Parts: sequence; C-alpha cells; structure tokens
Amino acid sequence: MFKGFEKVKDVQYIYTPFDSSLCGVKLEANSQKQYLLTGQVLSDGKVFIHLCNYIEPWENLSFLQRESLNHHYHLNCGCQITTCYTVPCTISAPNECLWTDWLLERKLYGDQAQHSVCMKNVDGTCSWYQGHLTIRKEYVDIIQP
Repeated sequence: MFKGFEKVKDVQYIYTPFDSSLCGVKLEANSQKQYLLTGQVLSDGKVFIHLCNYIEPWENLSFLQRESLNHHYHLNCGCQITTCYTVPCTISAPNECLWTDWLLERKLYGDQAQHSVCMKNVDGTCSWYQGHLTIRKEYVDIIQP
C-alpha cells in the first residue's frame, strides 16, 4: 500500500459493484497475481474500486511506473490527480495534475499513465514529468481540443 494509511491501516477486503454494467471490477482473487489498485477509502474504512479507477496487474506496469511507485510517489502524496474527460478542463488547485489520457487518446491507461509521474515541484505546485523532462503543455491545462 502506497497511500491511505491515515484512513485505513490494514486492508482485508476490496469492495466493488457486483457487475461490470455497474462499473464493477473482476480481479483474480485466488491467484498470486498482484495489482496496482486506485480507489476510495469510504467513511466506514472500506476500500472501494470501480472501472473508472486505475487498476492494472503489477506485471503489466511500465518500468517508470514500478520505479516511481517504489521510490518516488511517497514524496508526492500532496499531489492530486484529476481525470479530464471533456473540455474545458483545468486544474482547480496548484497541487493538481490533469490526467488527460481519456481526452487525448480515448483510453484511460495511455501514454501519460504509462510514462509520466505527477511530482511536487519546489514551490509546492505539481506537474507531470517523464523521467527528468517536463511533460508537454497539453498535459498541464486542457482548455481546447
């Protein structure tokens, strides 16, 4: 677990809607497969996931994703990733990064998700980085297609 310790110390179960038509997620529960799951911690402490969350088998993650999760993301917990589905789409706070894969590529797990990291800058703002380079302007603030 990389984030959320302040809300829940130990995760025993992951909750999701029953069916994919309700945005439910099917995972291989009885296998040794490990997943990267993003979701919400509900007020009662339950961890809830659905199809709009980023869910990927650990083995399918890019090298940058695995390295960032294991070594860098804990430094960037103050950053908030906001999914951008339509234009106009802008950040509402300086600590936000817009996730634009759906808008630009019509898929949730595109180039940005696989090769970019939302990192905190020295001034407290957050922005996308690819390795050591700043990401293209359209990842920062989407106003027009």
